[in-house]
Order: sequence, then C-alpha cells, then structure tokens
Amino acid sequence: MANHPIEGLMSSTMESLKDMVDVNTIVGDPVETPDGLVIIPISKVSLGFASGGSEFGKIQNESTENKDNNLKMPFGGGSGAGVSVQPVAFIVAGNGQMKLLPVDQGANILSSIMEMIPKISSSFKTKTKNNKDINVNVERD
Repeated sequence: MANHPIEGLMSSTMESLKDMVDVNTIVGDPVETPDGLVIIPISKVSLGFASGGSEFGKIQNESTENKDNNLKMPFGGGSGAGVSVQPVAFIVAGNGQMKLLPVDQGANILSSIMEMIPKISSSFKTKTKNNKDINVNVERD
C-alpha cells in the first residue's frame, strides 16, 4: 500500500521542527566578555504540533479506469506547529567561580520583596525607637 498523504504532511512538519529546534536552542552558544567571563544562555523550549486530514467521497481515477476499476479517495489536510523559546537563566563562569543567574523576573521580584521585608521592618523599628528617644530627651530639657 502506498503512503497516505497525511504521512507526508506529518513528516515534512516534523522535519521542519527538527531543523528549528536543536540543542543550541536550549543551551545557547557561549559568549566571552572582555574581562574573561563566559556567559551561556539557558532557554525553555515549548512546542505544539497538530496534523489532520479527511478523505472525501470516492471518485473514479481516470488513469486506472480501464485497468481494474480502482477507486481513489481525494484527500484534504493540513498540519502546523508552534515553537516558543523563553530565556530561563544564564550560566556565568570565570575568575574561578560559576554562577547561575535566573531570568524569571516575576519570581525574582517576589523573592526580593520577601527578603526586604525583615530589613524594612527592623529599619522601621529602629527609626521609631530613635524618634521616641529624641522625644523623651526633648521633654526632659
């Protein structure tokens, strides 16, 4: 049996996806800075793939009409894919150390705020205590 037309659609779409997404998409090419640091980008790749088709009513194939009355069904179909590449982090190596710097701004902002709350509250307590001490000293004079 000959290949079905949907197989051709799927294989061409998958070949195109394979050409677009490779290892260098996830772990990027290293970049060296003038001061000797090496920066390697790390990305998250998401992809979606869909393919479908339908055969319509049978029609008689003119080229095979006289041979063995072979009936061929017309085919209509399509396929598609979507790829999303999102930076996740950077690996920074150099000067005898290696660091992972995350890019996720939402998580970083939230964690930074959570880290700042104790500092702000202690600063607020210190200032209010200093203000009370100043007010007590002013009243004694």
